[in-house]
Amino acid sequence: MIILGISGSLRRASHNRALLEAAARELPDGVELRFFERLGEIPPYNEDLDVEPAPEPVAALREAITSADGLLIATPEYNGSIPGQLKNALDWASRPFPDSSLKGKPAAVVGASMGLFGALWAQAELRKVLTTTGAKVVDRELPIGTAHEAFDADGGLIDDEQRKTLAELVADLHQTVGSAGVNAAGVNAAGVNAADVGAAGVSPDGAPASRKPDHAA
Repeated sequence: MIILGISGSLRRASHNRALLEAAARELPDGVELRFFERLGEIPPYNEDLDVEPAPEPVAALREAITSADGLLIATPEYNGSIPGQLKNALDWASRPFPDSSLKGKPAAVVGASMGLFGALWAQAELRKVLTTTGAKVVDRELPIGTAHEAFDADGGLIDDEQRKTLAELVADLHQTVGSAGVNAAGVNAAGVNAADVGAAGVSPDGAPASRKPDHAA
């Protein structure tokens, strides 16, 4: 099983990259965390460029999400919301509608910041965005405040409660991946045939499909 890790920070020595690496330690045997390293290469979303073939960094992002069983995103908080480059990447990944790489993808969100609140607002915004794209989002959060003091010399979280919450969140993501799996007949755990997703207006969990993203401007 493969979990794709994306840090919303482009900074070297990012606290959110460190948080993803700490999460990797909590994954069960047989589960690998792979990092998407090209967030900074993705161009600003432009509907004129949203054609096939897609810009190469965009195609790489979509393929990385498609190939992964689940998604774990760590976000900082800029001006009370999601970093622009991360939101931009998700706008690209949400296309083509309705069968994007994010549709039905299990996803979880964590966040770290040097302030006291640990990117709480950004995490809430990011879960909303992912839900709108049709991802199957774990309804949990992990705020790591004063992140410059949160990690030990080996990269692990110092606080026992934070480490426990991270382990529980990763376990929830692993369970969500399992419940969202598609069997050999193309039918997922909710009994929905994958071929009917989108065409019948249902999401992979049987709920109404997400609305079309408002990209055109």
